[in-house]
Amino acid sequence: MLLAEGHEVVGVDSDLFEQSTFGDGIVNIPELKKDIRDIEASDLRGFEAILHLAGLSNDPLGNLNAELTYEINHLASVRLAALAKQVGVERFLFSSSCSTYGAAGKDKVTEEAPFNPVTPYGESKVLVERDVSKLADDDFSPTFLRNATAYGASPRLRFDLVLNNLVAWAVTTGRIYIKSDGTPWRPIVHIEDISRAFIAVLHAPREVIHNQAFNVGSTEENYQICDLAEITREVVPSCQIEYAPDGEPDKRCYRVDFSKIRRVLPEFKPQWNVRLGANQLYEAYQKVGLCVDDFEGSRYKRIDHIKQLLSSDRLDLTLRWRSYANS
Repeated sequence: MLLAEGHEVVGVDSDLFEQSTFGDGIVNIPELKKDIRDIEASDLRGFEAILHLAGLSNDPLGNLNAELTYEINHLASVRLAALAKQVGVERFLFSSSCSTYGAAGKDKVTEEAPFNPVTPYGESKVLVERDVSKLADDDFSPTFLRNATAYGASPRLRFDLVLNNLVAWAVTTGRIYIKSDGTPWRPIVHIEDISRAFIAVLHAPREVIHNQAFNVGSTEENYQICDLAEITREVVPSCQIEYAPDGEPDKRCYRVDFSKIRRVLPEFKPQWNVRLGANQLYEAYQKVGLCVDDFEGSRYKRIDHIKQLLSSDRLDLTLRWRSYANS
């Protein structure tokens, strides 16, 4: 989507999930294969903007080693921003998360709401926002995009995201398996619409986005987990909803107000809703012949994939490749 907008793009990735490609559609772009912790100032010279999404990407990975989550998601992110500022990168877009609101309850929260993270992952996002905002000045402009929970088909599709997971259970087993009691609230947003938000920030006048936080999503796209399950049941034929017998209320419960991004960034026009997304996922899973061992196994399940790389001695305990040549 960045390329389609005429931007020159270079990726940075340690490629932990290079064996987890879903379907086709990978776009080949220049890439620096490097751990975010090992980035040097020379890697960043000449760029106008950094879109920073790298990190341990969810709560199970964050819980694997809280200290490592702090090192990668917080310290390496702040160091990256400082290096970017040092070499003259003008804009720094940080992929934050609505999980920073954590246990916020049923009332819709705006960007002014207090943080209340309940996991190392959520806490890491809060710390990056706090520390990177201090670097803002006339020459360095950070923006914090607090994404709702992502969904949607993509070449690096994740099955640990709620809608992706519910549809996968429905397609492969005929049952929609809910591991909580279904009551938590969660805002969700398609990955393409997250991309649209980043592009809108890149195109916006500096004074509009400078050192600002934006909730990324649509206010009408707040759902209880049980609602998402019901929509999935309506999309996928002949499936039933099943609750885990030991399912309990999830501490992560938040409804989010997204009016600021609509007001401040009129270019941001979300194209997706949950029913369209569930249909897209259903069709994508059918096309590749998805089976339960795929999305519950080590190929696509992020935490299990990392554990497999560790057990096979391809990664060391700091989650660095033991040898890039053998990766």
